[in-house]
Amino acid sequence: MKTVELGRTGEQVSQLALGAMIMGTSTDEPTSVEMLDRFLDAGGNFIDTANCYCWWAREGSLGGESEELLGRWLPGRRDRVFLATKGSAMVWDSDGLWRDGQSGPDWALARSRFEGTGAATLTKAIDDSLRRLRTDHVDLYYVHVDSRRTPLEETLEALAGIVAAGKARYIGWSNVRTWRLERIRQLCAANGWPAPVALQQQHTYLRPKAGLDSASIVDDEQLDYLREHDDLSLVAYSPILKGVYDSADKRAGHWAMDSYQGPDAQARLAAVAAVAGEVGATPNQVVLAWLLRSSPTMIPLVGPRTLEQYETAHAALDVVLSDEQAARLDAAGA
Repeated sequence: MKTVELGRTGEQVSQLALGAMIMGTSTDEPTSVEMLDRFLDAGGNFIDTANCYCWWAREGSLGGESEELLGRWLPGRRDRVFLATKGSAMVWDSDGLWRDGQSGPDWALARSRFEGTGAATLTKAIDDSLRRLRTDHVDLYYVHVDSRRTPLEETLEALAGIVAAGKARYIGWSNVRTWRLERIRQLCAANGWPAPVALQQQHTYLRPKAGLDSASIVDDEQLDYLREHDDLSLVAYSPILKGVYDSADKRAGHWAMDSYQGPDAQARLAAVAAVAGEVGATPNQVVLAWLLRSSPTMIPLVGPRTLEQYETAHAALDVVLSDEQAARLDAAGA
């Protein structure tokens, strides 16, 4: 597996990042360990988790399962891993989140109970994460969900303290609007605080539908911003949208398509399917291959549930798109 530089830090991370969100819950421990071992053996090193993963997998959980599993796996491997975790989206009060007859939690209520980005909260959150991970530091610590309830100065000073204490080497931000990101960077420059080196946002080949209002999905303005600021790497989560590119039946009514539906999406899906047929790959693999050669440089974050899904994603590294095929994919759309 090739590596890319994270921002302008000099750190080389694998061109694919492995998401551990459902490890320890939807994906059992033996399968998770096998996946992690295969990723490491293939030259991967960038592993991503969060303190809240994965409370929504079962009623009564408050998260931490993913970090705990990684904590059991990491001994003897820590120096081979570029480890990222996140704080600010833990839900501390689960009362009323699960209601009879619902297949999952009440997400609107859950979002109103995110722990947030206060100094005391983040300081406790990183300590709790390190305890679960059984390590003395993480390589990258994200604000998981940008919050306007706390002054940015308080959050950034707390993160600077976390870095100064050696508990995190770098910081990142996720689920954030571009104007907020610029304000964060300005405050860091003015106060000598460590600035984010990674931006984790949802990004895929499909483009968000017209009029979509989302702080989590990359839009044209954010792509332009990232091209102008190469000290900030895009870590693209949900790059294959739960695998919907491979199956029209799966796309039908799937919530992952809600932000993309429309004529533009249909035209781009057709382009991906055509190129997949030409190169002998799946549409999901073509999307990953397209992201890997896109501008700005980005790191797709894959979160496979099964070993088969992991191997299929890893095989995308061998998919070669010609310049003409890449140009066709770029130009497709309504």
